[in-house]
Amino acid sequence: MPGIDKLPIEETLEDSPQTRSLLGVFEEDAAAISSYINQLYQAMRRIYDAQNELSAATHLTSKLLKEYEKQRFPLGGDDEVMSSTLQQFSKVIDELSSCHAVLSTQLADAMMFPITQFKERDLKEILTLKEVFQIASNDHDTAINRYSRLSKRRENEKVKYEVTEDVYTSKKKQHQTMMHYFCALNTLQYKKKIAMLEPLLGYMQAQISFFKMGSENLTEQLEEFLTNIGTSVQNVRREMDSEVETMQQTIEDLEVASDPLYLPDPDTTKFPVHRNLTRKAGYLNARNKTGLVSSSWDRQFYFTQGGNLMSQARGDVAGGLVMDIDNCSVMAVDCEDRRYCFQITSFDGKKSSILQADSKKDYEEWICTINNISKQIYLSENPEEIAARVNQSALEAVTPSPSFQQRHESMRPTIQSRPPTARTNSSGSLGSESAALSALSLDSLVAPDTPIQFDIISPVSEDQPGQAKASGQSGRRTNPFGESGGKKSETEDSILHQLFIVRFLGSMEVKSDESPDVVYETMRQILAARAIHNIFRMTESHLLVTCDCLKLIDPQTQVTRLRFPLPSVVLYATHQENKRLFGFVLRSSGGRVEGHTTSVCYIFESNNEGEKICDSVGLAKQIAFHAELDRRASEKQKEIDKVKEKQQKELSKQKQIEKDLEEQSRLIAASSRPSQSSGEGQFVLLSSSQSEDSDLGEDGKKKRESEA
Repeated sequence: MPGIDKLPIEETLEDSPQTRSLLGVFEEDAAAISSYINQLYQAMRRIYDAQNELSAATHLTSKLLKEYEKQRFPLGGDDEVMSSTLQQFSKVIDELSSCHAVLSTQLADAMMFPITQFKERDLKEILTLKEVFQIASNDHDTAINRYSRLSKRRENEKVKYEVTEDVYTSKKKQHQTMMHYFCALNTLQYKKKIAMLEPLLGYMQAQISFFKMGSENLTEQLEEFLTNIGTSVQNVRREMDSEVETMQQTIEDLEVASDPLYLPDPDTTKFPVHRNLTRKAGYLNARNKTGLVSSSWDRQFYFTQGGNLMSQARGDVAGGLVMDIDNCSVMAVDCEDRRYCFQITSFDGKKSSILQADSKKDYEEWICTINNISKQIYLSENPEEIAARVNQSALEAVTPSPSFQQRHESMRPTIQSRPPTARTNSSGSLGSESAALSALSLDSLVAPDTPIQFDIISPVSEDQPGQAKASGQSGRRTNPFGESGGKKSETEDSILHQLFIVRFLGSMEVKSDESPDVVYETMRQILAARAIHNIFRMTESHLLVTCDCLKLIDPQTQVTRLRFPLPSVVLYATHQENKRLFGFVLRSSGGRVEGHTTSVCYIFESNNEGEKICDSVGLAKQIAFHAELDRRASEKQKEIDKVKEKQQKELSKQKQIEKDLEEQSRLIAASSRPSQSSGEGQFVLLSSSQSEDSDLGEDGKKKRESEA
C-alpha cells in the first residue's frame, strides 16, 4: 500500500498555524470517513437483516410444506403423490434453512461485528478527543491572555504565580491532549482500511462456506429428484394448456348454442316442452303476502327432491323444504297481472304457494313435473315412460286440476290405508342417489324394517295390547325406550345431578353399538324422514343425568317420562358439525327375537349443549364405575374380616381346651391313692365329655340334654 500521511506529533508543542491547518485536513477526512462508514454499515445491516429474514422464511416454508398433508382442501382430496413430493421438498428446504441459519451467524460474527466496533468505538473516540482538544485549546488561550495582561508597574507576586501556574497547567493539558488526538487521527488512517476490508472478507468467506454446504447437500439423487419434478411440472402445464383449450372451445360452442336461450321467453317451436319430467330445477318468483292486499315477490332457486319441493337462496349451503308435493294439486292462475303463474296446494289444503316462471316453456314444464310427482310416478322404475302414458296430451298438463275438495275426498281412503311402517323407507324419496346411500347405510348400521319413532310414548301405553293393534303393527312389540317395568332406582343419593333442556327428534333400532357412525347415520335417517314427511313438532323435556340413570322429565308436571339405566347406555356422541344434535344407544334384552339383545338409538336436540351432555354422561359412567369398584373392595374386606373373626374364635377354643387339659393333669398328679383311681377315671370321663360339649357348641349341648 502507498504511504499514509501523518500528523507531526513533534510539532504539537509549537502549535503553529501550519500544524493547525494540517489538523483541519485530517478532521475533514475523519468526518468523510464517518459519513461513508455509516452508509456502508447501513448497507451491510440490510444484508444481515435480509439474510435473517430469508432464513426465517425458508424455515416457515419448510414447516408449511410438512403441514400440507394435514390440510383438508374441499376439492383436493387425498393426493398421496403430491404429499410425498412436498415432504421431500420440505426436507431439502429444511437443510437449506439450516445452511441459511449458519450463514446468518457467520455474517454476524465476521461482517457486522468489525464494522460495528469501528463505528461505535473508534469514530466515537475521535469525536471525544476532538471535543477535549477544543476545550484544552480554549483554556490555554484564556490563560495566555490573562498572563499577557499582567501589569509591569504593579507586580503582585501572588497573582503572577497563579497566572503562571494556570498557563503551565493549560499548556501541559493542551500539549498532551493534542498529542493523543494526533495519534488517534494517524491511527484512523489505518483503521479505516481494516474496518472496510475485514467485513468484506468475512462476508465473502461466509458466502463461500454457504455455497460449499449447499453443493454438498445437492447430491446426484436430489438432482435426479429435481429433474423428475421438472418433468412432472411440464406435463401438468401441457395438460393445463390442453384443458384450457378444450374449455375455450366449449365456451365458444356454448355461446353459439345458447344465444337463443338468452331471451327471457324462447320460442317453444324451437325448444319443445318436456312433459314427462319427474325432476326439475330453476329460478322461480315466489309470492309472499305482506298485508291484507299487498304482497312481495322473492326470487329463489327451486328444485324437486323425491316428493318434496325445495328452495335455496343464493349463498346458502343447502336447500330448505317448501312443501310436500305428494298427492298435491297444481293449476295455472292469474295473479296480479303477472304472466306464467301457477299455484301448488298441498294434499290437506293447509299450505299453498304461488310461483312465477320466467318463460312459457319453464311454466309448462314445472306444471307437468309437479303433476307427475303428485301422482308418485317418480317411485317407479321407468318414470318417464309412465309419465308419457299418463300425459296423453300437452294441454292436459296446463289445464286447472280438479278442485281441492274433490281431490281430497277421492284420495283420502288411499292415504288412510297406508301402514304406519312406511316411515322406515321414507328416505327413499330423496332421489335415486340418496336412496342408494340410505340403503347401503341401513344394511350396515340400521336394522331392516324398523319403524322410526318420532314421539315419546310412555311405558304404560306401550304395554297395552289394544293400542299396539290399533297402530297397525303385528306381533310382539318391545318397548323402544328400554323401560323395564316397575323397577325404579333412587337417584336422590347420587353425587351427580345435571339438568339439560332437550327436544326428542326420534329413535330407531340399530344393528351395531360399537362405533359413533351408528349415531351419525341414525341422525341422518331421522332428520331426512322428518324433512320428507314435514314433521317439525318436537317434544321438549328436561334430561336429568345421574350416576345410575338418565331421566326424561316433563318440564310442566315434573313427572318422569322415560328412564334409561346408565349401564345400558353403551354409546353416545354429538354431531360432527351441528353440536346441538346428540344421541345415545341403549342396549336392552328382548325385542323381535326372544332372548336376543337389541340396541335402540335415541336422537335429541339441545341448546348448543350436545358436547356438555356427552361429557356429563361420560362423567356419570366414570363415577358409577369407581363406585362399583369401591363396593366390591368393601365386600372383599368384609369377607376378610369374617375369616379373621372365625380364626380368632377357633384360637380361643383351642386355648380353652389346653387350659382344661392342664387343670386335669394337675388334679391327677395331686391324687396318689389307689382308691382315687376310679374317681380319676370318672373325672377324665367328665372332662372329656365337657370338651366334647365345648366342641359341639350350644346346639350340641341342647341336643344332649334332650337325649338325657
